[in-house]
Amino acid sequence: MKEICIHGRGGQGSLVLAQFMAIAALEDGRYGNAFPFLGGGGERRGKPIVAFCRLSDEPIRARSRVSKPDYVIVQDATIFSEVNLLEGIKPEGLVLVNTDKTLEDMGLAGNPIRIFTFSADKIARKILGRPIMNTALLGAFAAVTKELSLEASLKAVRSKFPGDLGEKNVQVVQESYNTLAEVAR
Repeated sequence: MKEICIHGRGGQGSLVLAQFMAIAALEDGRYGNAFPFLGGGGERRGKPIVAFCRLSDEPIRARSRVSKPDYVIVQDATIFSEVNLLEGIKPEGLVLVNTDKTLEDMGLAGNPIRIFTFSADKIARKILGRPIMNTALLGAFAAVTKELSLEASLKAVRSKFPGDLGEKNVQVVQESYNTLAEVAR
């Protein structure tokens, strides 16, 4: 089983990203679950929140928070100054950060954990006209981890967003996948 923590701010779609991942796992013939942790006080727009996702080839019984993730996705890099986002990550883990900054700029250079950065915001703004980056991060996650297929990720987006909105989000997934697939080789 692979466990994922998705860090974002209230209103950025962290839970929707986790749900897309779980749906994509089902499309791939695997199992997935997704749920938020809202800090006990509920989600407030702009406040740090975390959503969790588990992916497995076997049925998933666990429903607790993830404390030792295989993967960490960071929707807003400014959260690094508020929360230790790398705490508990497994030594062979991977971090995906939405930012246009370098690892050096973020003070993460030389970290033994594999960290990938790219501007999900930029891709989303280009295609959607808004910085809604959860589908960009879905494509990027699929590209760098190979835990989800591109085809299943596209089906997950189409299942939630039919019509023109869905097709634009499919473009976002595809472009982010292509961008990160080159880097992850």
